Amino acid sequence: MNKSSYFIVGKHPVIEALKNNNRKVLKLFLTEESKKTIHRVSPKKNLIKDLKVFFKTKKELDKYCKNENILHQGFVAEVEKLEYIELKSFIRKNNKLNLACLAGATDPRNIGSIIRSASAFNIDGLIVRERDFPATSKLMYKAASGGTEHLNIFIVSNINSTLKSLRENNFWIYGFDGSGNKDLKEIKWEGNNVLVFGSEGYGMKKHTEKYLDFTIKIEINNKIESLNLSNSASIVFHHINSNKK
Repeated sequence: MNKSSYFIVGKHPVIEALKNNNRKVLKLFLTEESKKTIHRVSPKKNLIKDLKVFFKTKKELDKYCKNENILHQGFVAEVEKLEYIELKSFIRKNNKLNLACLAGATDPRNIGSIIRSASAFNIDGLIVRERDFPATSKLMYKAASGGTEHLNIFIVSNINSTLKSLRENNFWIYGFDGSGNKDLKEIKWEGNNVLVFGSEGYGMKKHTEKYLDFTIKIEINNKIESLNLSNSASIVFHHINSNKK
């Protein structure tokens, strides 16, 4: 294993990595059954051609997950990091964008679930702070279920200065919080938008709130205090995707 590589595990993360022409897969560790699965999902293109493939038993592959509570499903790959796109360059070349932004989320499962939903509902990219983003986490890749291969992920050093810059570049900044003063369904999702979600435990930080144009809430049963961060994001992404013009 080299310094720039790391392991991902699970059927969907590994297969989507194999399909991604921009992802370098260095080594592949499979069971005999998982090799058959790869050929079934891609009968016309041999996804493992010219790769270093090592066949292992399920028990032998367990060592790659021994410190995390996840299942490898017979699929383990050693991969190199994708080259992340620069946000400034991306927004210059595109318009009518819906970008998600994580302002404090740190849990790899939550982040992975948000990546999965953002990919599923055609969000144009995800902004994350470098210090909070678990870029090599097996948990995140497994929760994302292959979504990391299909979503633009923009890694920035400071969320607040990034939001300030986006406002100056004609983006509307929407923060999502249970105490928001506007309902999700009231907004006309036009132009360029940033959808900001706070941390799992503390929500939106006060210092971040001053960079928001609106604070939005999702109407839920008043007997329930709040929604999980990744559930909230999924609802927002689905709503915006369904109301695109």
